[in-house]
Amino acid sequence: MGDWKQLPNEVGGIQTVLPQDVETEMTKLNDWYNAIAEISFENIVEYHYRFEKIHPFQDGNGRAGRLVMFRECLKNNVIPFIIDERYKQFYYLGLKEFASVRGYLLDTCLSAQDTYTAWVKYFYPDL
Repeated sequence: MGDWKQLPNEVGGIQTVLPQDVETEMTKLNDWYNAIAEISFENIVEYHYRFEKIHPFQDGNGRAGRLVMFRECLKNNVIPFIIDERYKQFYYLGLKEFASVRGYLLDTCLSAQDTYTAWVKYFYPDL
């Protein structure tokens, strides 16, 4: 990871942005996101969806994208979440269907957020 992808790739059988278009598409994505006055949970999840559609790296896009979501939650005072094994299949379905049914991915991330909140309360009950 580090450089933009050099070869076309796909995710879940869906074509992603061609290598020669990655830099332009990432700039558009970041310009859209940075223009939002107050970042919400939904904005963070939509950014992630758009990032994954671009698939800017040859490998590691999912891990990088989920780390960016986590960071953006912390940065914007949104409870973060982790997509673990129990949410993986719902997460993939949510990414696949996001353009037509946003709720799959949003609800999956909200459920993961609930789990994360429960972990924090368990380990830090005085917070």
